[in-house]
Amino acid sequence: MNIIIGLVITLGCVLGGFMAMGGHIEVLNQPFELLIIGGAAIGGFVMSNPVKVIKDTMKATGEAFKGTVPKEREYLDTLSILYALMRDLRTKSRNEIESHIDNPEESDLFLSAPTILKNKDLTSFICDYVRLIIIGNARPHEIEALMDEEIQTISYDRLKCYHAMNTMSDACPAIGIIAAVLGVIKAMAAINESPAILGGLIGAALVGTMLGIFLSYCVFGPIALNIKMVRTKQNRLYTIVKQTLLAYMNGSVPQVALEHGRKTISSYERPSIDAVEQEMMNPGGGGEAKAA
Repeated sequence: MNIIIGLVITLGCVLGGFMAMGGHIEVLNQPFELLIIGGAAIGGFVMSNPVKVIKDTMKATGEAFKGTVPKEREYLDTLSILYALMRDLRTKSRNEIESHIDNPEESDLFLSAPTILKNKDLTSFICDYVRLIIIGNARPHEIEALMDEEIQTISYDRLKCYHAMNTMSDACPAIGIIAAVLGVIKAMAAINESPAILGGLIGAALVGTMLGIFLSYCVFGPIALNIKMVRTKQNRLYTIVKQTLLAYMNGSVPQVALEHGRKTISSYERPSIDAVEQEMMNPGGGGEAKAA
């Protein structure tokens, strides 16, 4: 929603200011200049990225427009799952715990946290490291190094779409110059025409430069930054899991280990400690009800 509001403000101010200083809006209607710039930008984007990154960029753009960042419910579900697993690690047998992590889709623990079960990558991340804890031979610092490496890999893969979009944004001003040069070439071919016609052709050529800069700094660049912000917040869930499980492995009781994870959440979005405690007593809705 913020992207749409920002685009409306940007277009309103740019076009409104142009018209207020006496400009004629119809001069900016140059569809072929836009075709040149947009086509070259998208063509370069397709050439420079594999199919998976292209698809993920489209998905990430949709997430940016929708603002698909973790909400309090997802944070509480993550902490709830971790608390349940740490509690079982202390009180139940290995076979009972393995029944949860081997088939999370059929586990009562994971079914009580549908937002986490829906995130298959995060579910696998949790199950993999709980399995390593069950084995019992891994040391905390070894697990931490492995987690850091995997989180870094996940972040790198999930931010490829940001780098792809940002590269396209950086290329747009130069592509705008190409469109402008082509427009000037067209104008030079009509050098014998009247000054009014020639001026219109040169003005149309300069629109190409304006469009390239506008698309770069007012459209693609902000969208790319929004994609980075959304994906970074989504990746925060992995850090919560990491800090919670490491605290548990280092001897903290489950309630204290949860605090290690909760504190990694931004203060603007962090659920209160009361909401977390309520969630532990009533998984799946207690924390949300408390927060309301």
